[in-house]
Order: sequence, then C-alpha cells, then structure tokens
Amino acid sequence: MTELFEPVDLYDHRVAEADGSGLAAYNVAGVLTAGDLQIARRIATICDETEPEVVLALALTVRAVRDGSVCLDLEHVADMAPDLTWPEPGRWRESVASSRIAVEGAVVVDEGLVYLDRYHRLELAVCADLDVRARRTPPKVDESALAAALDRAFPSAGAPGAGTRDYAEQRRAAERAARSWTTVLTGGPGTGKTTTVAGLICVLADQARDGRRLSVALAAPTGKAAARLQESVLEEARDARFSDEDRRRLRDMDAVTLHRLLGWRPDNATRFRHDRGNRLKYDLIVVDESSMVELTMMARLLEATRPDCRLVLVGDPYQLTSVGAGAVLGDLVRGYQAHVSSPVVTLETSHRFGDEIGALARAVREDRVDEVVERLRSGVPAIEFVEDAAPEAFLRDLVLTSAREVRAAAERGDTEAALEALDRHRLLCAHREGPYGVTHWNRAAEAWLAEEAGSDHWPLWYAGRPLIVTSNDYAVGVYNGETGVVVRRDDGVLRAKISGSEGVRDLATTRLVDVDTMHALTVHKSQGSQVDEVTVLLPPWDSRLLSRELFYTAITRARRVVRVVGSEETVRSAVRRRVQRASGLAARLAHEAETPVGSS
Repeated sequence: MTELFEPVDLYDHRVAEADGSGLAAYNVAGVLTAGDLQIARRIATICDETEPEVVLALALTVRAVRDGSVCLDLEHVADMAPDLTWPEPGRWRESVASSRIAVEGAVVVDEGLVYLDRYHRLELAVCADLDVRARRTPPKVDESALAAALDRAFPSAGAPGAGTRDYAEQRRAAERAARSWTTVLTGGPGTGKTTTVAGLICVLADQARDGRRLSVALAAPTGKAAARLQESVLEEARDARFSDEDRRRLRDMDAVTLHRLLGWRPDNATRFRHDRGNRLKYDLIVVDESSMVELTMMARLLEATRPDCRLVLVGDPYQLTSVGAGAVLGDLVRGYQAHVSSPVVTLETSHRFGDEIGALARAVREDRVDEVVERLRSGVPAIEFVEDAAPEAFLRDLVLTSAREVRAAAERGDTEAALEALDRHRLLCAHREGPYGVTHWNRAAEAWLAEEAGSDHWPLWYAGRPLIVTSNDYAVGVYNGETGVVVRRDDGVLRAKISGSEGVRDLATTRLVDVDTMHALTVHKSQGSQVDEVTVLLPPWDSRLLSRELFYTAITRARRVVRVVGSEETVRSAVRRRVQRASGLAARLAHEAETPVGSS
C-alpha cells in the first residue's frame, strides 16, 4: 500500500524504553509512529483496556486514518511487515470486537473492518444520505422544454454554434442529471465535464416554474479549484451555441470553496453553519474536483443539502485522493457499479489535449506500463522524457526562465502579465522535503536568482515571488490552494496579488500568514489547476509517495507540454503502484443496490 504522507523517522527510543508489552517492536520496525502508540495507549487507559493485541489494533487504526484510510482491514495488516509476529486475523478481530474499547464505543468492528467510532458514523451517514436521495421519486421535468434546452446547449455536429464538435456524450450526461437528484459525473481532463455543467445549468433554468429563478451553487474543495471552475464556466459562456440569456446566467455564476459554501465557523473546525437543521437553499449544487473531497467534508455536504436539491459531484476518480481520510469519489464509482440506475455518468472522449498527452494519460491510468515508456520516448513535441539527468543541471534553466518572466512583469507593476507568466510553467514534485522536494527547489530557485543579481542574500518578500495559499484565511479573504505573485507598485511598495474565484485581491504582504513560495509545487497542491507546460520531477523508484495516481495527476496538469524527469525504473514503479485506502463505503453502496425499496 502506498502512503499519502511524507516518510518520517518512525522510531522513537522512548517508546522502546517505556514499553513492556512488546508493541515497541512495531515502532522499531517503522509500522507505527510513537504518536500512533501514544494515542492508542491513552484511549486504552481511558477504556481500561490492557490486552496488547487490542491496543495494537487500535494503534494501527489510528495509523490507517493518518495515512488516509477510513478503517483497518486486519486481513492484510501483516503485508506491511511480514517479518513481524502478527495475531491470527479472525481471532484478532473477535478480540477487538469484544474488547473494552469496543464496549466503550472507541472503536467499531463492522463487516470485518475496524473503525474509529467517528469515521464509522461518518461513513454510515454518507451512505444513508445517498440512499435517501436515491429512493426519492425522480424530479419532474417538462419534456418539451427539456428537449429544446438540450438541443440548444448540446447541438448536433454541424448545427449552428456547434461547429464540428460532437456533444453527444455531454448531452446524455446532462439529461441524466436533469432527471436525477444525485449525479456523479466522471471523466479525465478535457472530456467536457465543465461543458456538461454549463449546459446543465441552462437546461435546468428552463425547467424553473412560476417565474422562479434557478438557484445554483458552484463549489470546489480548494480556492484554486474554485477559481478554475469559475474560469471554465465563464469560458463556456462565450460559446456561440448559447443564447444571450444563457450567457447571462453563466456569467452570474460564482464558485466558492466548500468551506465557504457550508459556512465556516470559527468555533468548530469540522462543523458548519449549514447542517441537517439549516440546509442550503439551492436547487442545484455542483462540486468540482470531487476526488479531493474527504469523508468528513462529504458527510457535511450531504447533511446540508436538501433531498430535493440536485447534487452533481464532478471529478476524475483516477486522480490523487483527498489529503484527509477517505477516497469518496472512487468509492461511489465502485459502489454504484451494481446499481441498475447508477448515478455515475462517465465522459470518455478527450477534447483538451492533442493525441500525445491524452494517450499518455490513458496508458498510465490503464496500467499499460510498456506503452507509457514508449510514449515518453516517442520524441513528439508535447512529451519530453529526461532520463537519468542530474536534476539541478537540467532544471536550472527551466525554473530560472519562468522566474525571470514573472519577476520582470512584477517589477514593472504588471499584475496581469505576472499572473499569466506564472501559469506558463510549473515544476511539480512528489515530496515536500528532501532533494526531490519543493522546499529544496524553491530555495534553489531563489539562490539562482540571488546569484544572477550578484547578491548573497535573498529577502523573504521580493517582486516576482510566486505564492500559494496553504490554508483558508477568512479574515483576509484568501483560501487554500489559491495562487498569486508579489508585485512592486509605482511607489516601490510590494503588494501580494492573489488570484481566486473573486478575482485578484490586492493585499499587504504583512497580512499573509499561511503562504508558501511556489517556484515548485507538490502534485497534491497542483490539483484543480492547469498550466501550459509541466515538468514532473519523479523521486527514486522506492519513494512511498510514488504512485499511479500521483503520476497521472501530474501529467494531466499540462495543457500543451509535459516533461518527465526520472528513470525508466521510476516510471515503471509509479505506474504499477496504486494508492490503496481501506473503506467500507463502496461495499455499503453495493449492498443498498440489492435491497428493495421499503426493505430494512
């Protein structure tokens, strides 16, 4: 199983010295951190639990959540360290199920999986809310108005406004969404997901009755993803196929983060103003980049969404999953496979890329590793494979060229040009730290800039410093994932220009706290964005962060050119290794498909 977080020094000598139960061996082997064991011991003490194998299961469950899983599957635990002694899974499961920590409600054993109580309740809530929505009578539609709106928003090839493009896939998806309370719209980059969303908004607006205006919310997990969604909808609004009224509707759309949609509360990090007792008012809620939505946030979204509001979850299940626990979009796709009336609609045909990048992405996604290597070495203009090069020697010119363009525009006070230059090239890394991490390459870029300027010191704030916001700051009005650049005003004062769904915000640099330099960016942080050229720096083949999902996400950030720096061994390792997250949601959804309406 690949892990989501950075490798750390897992061995804490204090655990070994203080432990008398034998559990320290799992810490020494790197299976558990000191923190995992300390949390487990604290809970066990509160519950008066003394059985070592039960405490071990609890510590492993804590670790599982830290690594992005919702629960722990005891059947496969031994695979992590086959040389260690492990309890027999069946007996171990029974011991945990009958233990004091289970009796006291700290953990739950359900369908053979071990959950921390909170995540068990969240998973049940998500499944129950989706089931309620699935069992409702489908929304009524005016068939003649629907047909006319579909013809307008998704014209046949050759029709006025359509050109040569075929909208058949998007039309079918929008029609399904118009007839459903819940839709899971999936597809790779460039398959027309935003085209479908824009058309769906116009189609449903025509269904509004009695002079009512369709109330729509567009949302995404991060500020950058929300800004990108809004930009994409505005781009669609300029399409010739839409009427003037359609364009007005689409231009009026504002995309926000999920935190803003649900109503952030300063007194509670996991609860919001909108919940089951104070539902959102909207007729249609569209959530883009849903692969990034963790279980907790999905539960909060569903409880705040009225059952008679159409909910459209948009995303690519092959991308990296959420930073928090859960892989909800992938669970929905797998769980609904057994449903006769599945809400999952998949767009297959890519319109964004040339054949080269799209074909490479499909080969990665479908585990055709020999083809991936062949396409990387094909020599086509859109793909470059830099094998076994010294990364610093190769990356210096690329990074400096981009940094110079941004800096030149920022020094002359041209914010628009600086932001445009920022999105021409991006260096993506798997790691945050180490020789293949963004911290190293951000420092290297600034050292190179200082060297060019003949300085041995580079300040924290400088014209052309590329920025990424790392957490929501509601007081300032900047949100996680938004990007920007430091620009020099005519009077010489440095200002931070942050680009988001609300436009470009002009802020004093002293008001920004949670921001990082962005000459290089982690692949995780790049989700929800697109740039002209992407350079992917792959870590060594045995990196625990290397995975197919990470590689696929990285190369699909590119609009025109993708450059991969690494070895064939690393590429093969990336394509073959999947991110695996334990969850019971897919199985629960599949079971619901077998349960007739009215059954308990």
